[in-house]
Amino acid sequence: MSAATPDSIADIHALLAFYAEAGVDEALDDMPANRFEERAPQPRPAGLPATEEQEHRPQAGRQAPSPKTSPAARPPSQPATVPDGQQIAFARELAAGAATLDELRECMAGFEGCNLKFTAKNMVFADGNPQANVMFVGEAPGRDEDLEGKPFVGRSGQLLDRMLSAIGLDRSSAYISNVIPWRPPGNRAPTPQETEICRPFIERHIELVKPKVLVHLGGASAKTLLNTTEGILRLRGNWRIYSGAAGLEIPAMPTLHPAYLLRTPAHKRLAWRDFLEVKMKLRALS
Repeated sequence: MSAATPDSIADIHALLAFYAEAGVDEALDDMPANRFEERAPQPRPAGLPATEEQEHRPQAGRQAPSPKTSPAARPPSQPATVPDGQQIAFARELAAGAATLDELRECMAGFEGCNLKFTAKNMVFADGNPQANVMFVGEAPGRDEDLEGKPFVGRSGQLLDRMLSAIGLDRSSAYISNVIPWRPPGNRAPTPQETEICRPFIERHIELVKPKVLVHLGGASAKTLLNTTEGILRLRGNWRIYSGAAGLEIPAMPTLHPAYLLRTPAHKRLAWRDFLEVKMKLRALS
């Protein structure tokens, strides 16, 4: 065996554990594919127009559109691939048309203009009480959240639950969601295009819930919804105003993401200060 090949059961178990921790939870194919290999063009079936041929033939290195794709769930003749301006506009149109949280969930479940949907196992919409005075917004689901279809249920979610309990809250008195409803493959960071295509959904989500206080868990949530480029260590601990549609303004507190706190426990004291600020703000607004 080569040096890179596991030569014992223990090595194989360690390798599989590494893949699972990295978010690799299924094989795409039995054999590796050479994406650099040129593929010979396929002959066009007789009588098939060029546009239809291109729509039905997979391109080299690109996944073909899912057979489950519903034409009503995206603009006509727009394949569900990498998000672009047209898909962003369509997401904005769908979100604006949702009058309730149930309608918003339904239109998001049917939307197929974001490529993240095709690699995720479940859409992660929200958890908690939509009538609560405070709404927490993170960045994107992780592996555990993707499996269960709920936000913050893994190790970072357990820490968040303890932080909520410390200020007298739980999931029956708080509402929790994410900017991105589908898990990026391997827990990678969402691309700017993926974030922009999901932005209309979370903005409409906040508008429908109308919390008295908004808490941004992590820099990605804060930067996206507060339209800022400042880092989270500069943003945290300072009250901002989230400005939504139709003049909606909500006091917003950026704080550190629980996953970051698990990696940097010394900064838990900073997050504790932020949560105390949230507790005092909720008390003042009640």
